[in-house]
Amino acid sequence: MVNLTISLKANGCCAPQNQSFPTNAEVSHEPKSKLPVAIIGAGPVGLAAAAHLVSRGESFILLEAGQQAGANILTWGHVRLFSPWRYNMDKASLALLEKHDWTQPEPDALPTGKDLVEQYLQPLSNLPDIQPFLHLNTKVLSISKKDTDKMKTANRDGVPFIICAEKDGMFQTFEARAVLDATGTWGNPNPSTSNGIWLNDEKSLQNHIFYGIPDILGKEKERYAKKRVSVVGGGHSAINALLELAKLKESYPDTEIIWVMRRQSVEDAYGGEEKDALEARGALGSRIHQLVDQKMIKVETPFFIQNLKRSENGINMIGTQNGKQRTLSGIDEVIVNTGSRPDLTIVSELRTSIDPSTESTEALAPLIDPNIHSCGTVRPHGEKELRQPEKNFYMVGAKSYGRAPTFLMATGYEQVRSVVAYLSGDHAAAEKVELDLPETGVCSLNLKSKSSCDETSSCC
Repeated sequence: MVNLTISLKANGCCAPQNQSFPTNAEVSHEPKSKLPVAIIGAGPVGLAAAAHLVSRGESFILLEAGQQAGANILTWGHVRLFSPWRYNMDKASLALLEKHDWTQPEPDALPTGKDLVEQYLQPLSNLPDIQPFLHLNTKVLSISKKDTDKMKTANRDGVPFIICAEKDGMFQTFEARAVLDATGTWGNPNPSTSNGIWLNDEKSLQNHIFYGIPDILGKEKERYAKKRVSVVGGGHSAINALLELAKLKESYPDTEIIWVMRRQSVEDAYGGEEKDALEARGALGSRIHQLVDQKMIKVETPFFIQNLKRSENGINMIGTQNGKQRTLSGIDEVIVNTGSRPDLTIVSELRTSIDPSTESTEALAPLIDPNIHSCGTVRPHGEKELRQPEKNFYMVGAKSYGRAPTFLMATGYEQVRSVVAYLSGDHAAAEKVELDLPETGVCSLNLKSKSSCDETSSCC
């Protein structure tokens, strides 16, 4: 492992303007072939990549911005997945864990985000095969090639990657022979506006807007009880938030719930309900359908938000509905579930091929376009589809899908298995791409037992 701490100007890496870091130069000249593979992000897919590298005897470093593995997942730790454990664990990771004193969760049980971290990701990150190479609290600022900027072609493939990072106020660089960017898209949400543009008015209201699924029945209860709350979005994350608000309303009847989305009709959001091949997803649709019919939730659709503005009575949501200008006024809190987008700034000095619409890896775009595909119709893919013009650089996991919401953890596990096989020289294994999923593409669940996903649970 090579860990360099050098000045900000070295190797083309730079800190934010007017910001400096203490430096302590340690220069190493190891040949590229002996350098590790760098993995950025210690979430499920990043840790799976580490496990596959361990299984093939390859050296690696794992850089994580958070205080622990799976830090992003803990921000939605109260949410229950509608995929059981069997589809949320990577095979190489399981093989490592089973060599130690680890108890595997019940394969058909539904974990929460917190369960996923505490029972799987944290034990995996603490294994002696991984923990010494895991760098926590290490935020990657940029990735480049050593002494070679984006414009230079000569010997580009022959020089290592340089990863510039900050840890505890110190600037560090790491050299690597390959880079797997598994940073995902969480924490980089889309705005509420229908045109996808961030406006200063929305940014100024951040204290009253939550992007994601807040812990409405837990630590955020007082924030939403007896308030006029608008949930923006027509997907499963929005439905989860609405179901928890409806449960809160049972105890606090003065709570008002407004569901704002762009769909032509609310029925489009219900899905197949009892006919849905995914029973957990169908159950969500059935429960929200019932609440709308009971007028527990007021629906505004199709409503296209143009701006959010502060007023004396709260937040005004300005938009168009059925071709006419309309304002929803007096809103106390807004929950935005309009998806997320990748942060591509850290790879801006690398040669990448990004699809202009999905912002995914370009070769993946026709396979995952949400205008055509759902999770279940995305065919298996691996190293070949994930290749970038920058040799041995890969975006894997949710980041490889860009803005497309059709990503599954199991898909990410298969991606890194294939990429690691290729980097290890096993091209036959890399090309043999298989994905162990039910015919529906996600997970089939039996929700007849309330212990799995009852009316007080959130499933996504």
